[in-house]
Amino acid sequence: MVTRVATVAFEGIEARAVDVQVQILPGSVTFTVVGLPDKAVAESRERVRGALIASGLALPAKRITVNLAPADLPKEGSHYDLPIALGVMAAIGAIPADALAGYCVLGELALDGTLTRVNGVLPAALAAAERGLGPVCPAATGPEAAWAGGDLDVLAPRSLIQLANHFKGSQVMARPSPALAAADDLLPDLADIKGQEGAKRVLEIAAAGGHNMLFNGPPGAGKSMLAARLPSILPPLAPRELLDIAMVQSVAGGLKGGALSNRRPFRQPHHSASMAALVGGGLGARPGEVSLAHGGVLFLDELPEFSPQVLDSLRQPMETGTVMIARANHRVTYPARFQLVAAMNPCRCGQGLDPGYACRRGPNERCMAQYQARLSGPLLDRIDLRIEVPAVSAADLVLPPPSEGSAAAAARVAAARALQTIRYGEHGLPAATTNATCPAKVIEAVASPDPEGTALIRQAAETMRLSARSFHRILRVARTLADLDGEAQVRRLHLAEALSYRGRSDGMAG
Repeated sequence: MVTRVATVAFEGIEARAVDVQVQILPGSVTFTVVGLPDKAVAESRERVRGALIASGLALPAKRITVNLAPADLPKEGSHYDLPIALGVMAAIGAIPADALAGYCVLGELALDGTLTRVNGVLPAALAAAERGLGPVCPAATGPEAAWAGGDLDVLAPRSLIQLANHFKGSQVMARPSPALAAADDLLPDLADIKGQEGAKRVLEIAAAGGHNMLFNGPPGAGKSMLAARLPSILPPLAPRELLDIAMVQSVAGGLKGGALSNRRPFRQPHHSASMAALVGGGLGARPGEVSLAHGGVLFLDELPEFSPQVLDSLRQPMETGTVMIARANHRVTYPARFQLVAAMNPCRCGQGLDPGYACRRGPNERCMAQYQARLSGPLLDRIDLRIEVPAVSAADLVLPPPSEGSAAAAARVAAARALQTIRYGEHGLPAATTNATCPAKVIEAVASPDPEGTALIRQAAETMRLSARSFHRILRVARTLADLDGEAQVRRLHLAEALSYRGRSDGMAG
C-alpha cells in the first residue's frame, strides 16, 4: 500500500504540486528518497528518524521508499521533512490513513520533533487554496499561511506530536490569524530637507508616475536623503500588491514571524554587489535585489561605482517588470517591477560642477566625461528624470524647517495616481498600472499633446535625436505632470518641463 501526502516544489514564486508517496515493504532495512532530491531533501531521512524517535515512534525494520513525484522536477529545501514524516506515520498506522487527505503539508523537523519555520509558506498556501487543500505548516509561519483565506482548514502545529494528536482527535488546534507587521518607526519626512526645492519637485513627479530617476550632484548635497524619503510620499499598497510583494519576501525568507508588511520595499544594495545579488541567481536561483524591491524602490547610491555589466543587467527588468534567471538546471522567473532611484557624483573627485574648481586630472569636462562614461547610453535612456542637485548653501541650512512635508506631497501623489487608476482601468489594464508602466500604444493615446505641444516635441525629437523609447518616456513624464495639475490634456508647458528633466543630463552617456 502506498500512502500519499501533498506538498509543493518552488519555481520562483510559483508553487508546483508535488505528491509524496511512501511505501513500506518487507526486505532489507533501508530508507530511500527518490525523485531528484537535493542534499537538504536527502538529509531529511535522519531528521525524520530522529523526530519520530523523539515522538515515541520508531521506523519499522523494513524497506522504506519515498518517491517525490513528478520525478523529473528538482526538489530543493528542508520543507519536505514534515510530509515525509506524516507519510511514514500513516503507513505504519500511527495516524489515520485518510487524515492527510485535503491538506498540503510543508515544514522542517528538528531532532526533538518540533517544527522549524521554512521559506515560501505564503505562495504554497495560496497554491494549495486554489487546489482546494488546507495548508499545514510550522507555527512560526501560521500567520503567513492564514492569508490563503477561504473556509479551508489551516493547521500550524508546534511539534509532530501536536499534529498527530490533532489528526487522532485527541487535541484541537486553533486556526492562526493573518498578521500585519507593526510599523516600528516613522518614515523619513521631506520636511527634514532644507532647500533643494527643485529636487523635491522631481521626487514628487517620480512618485506620482512611478518614474525612474537619477540625482547628479556633489557630495553632501542631500541626494541620499531625498531618495530615502521617496517611500513616505508613495501611495499605500493595494491588497493585491501587498500579496505579490509578500510572496517574493516569503520565498526569500524575509517575512519575520509570518507577518506581512504593508510598507513598500526600499532596497539599497552596496555598489560592490554582484550580478547574482542584484538580479538573482546563485544556489537555487534565489531572488535578487530587483525582485526584493518589487512594488517599491531600488536605490543605487554611487551609481558609476557599480560594475558596468551589473548595471546593464538592469535594463531588461526595467523594461519588462520581470527577470528570468536561466541556469543549466533552473529557469525561474521572478517579478521585478521596481522604481529605480540612482545617485551619483558629477566626477570621481565630486567637485566638477563647483565654480572655480580645477580638477587635478585635467579639465573638469574631461574628468566628468570619463567618470560618467561608466554608465551606458541604453541604461540612461530608461531613466525618465535626471536632475542636477546643487550643494546646499549655509543660507539654506540656517532657515527654519519647511512648512510642507511628506503628507502634503503624498496627497497630491495619491490624487494623480487615482486619475491613472481610472484611466488605465478603462483600457483594461491592471489597477497598479502607472504612467511609467503602461504600454507605449496606450500612452500615445492618453498623452496626445495639444497643437503647441506637438510642435515642441517634434522639434525636440529632431534637435535632441530622441529614440523611440526616449520619445515615449517624455510623453509619460508629461502625462504625469498633467495629472499633478489635474488636467486631462497634455499641454506645451508639461512637455517643456518633461524635456528639461531629460535634456539637462543628456551628456552623461558620453
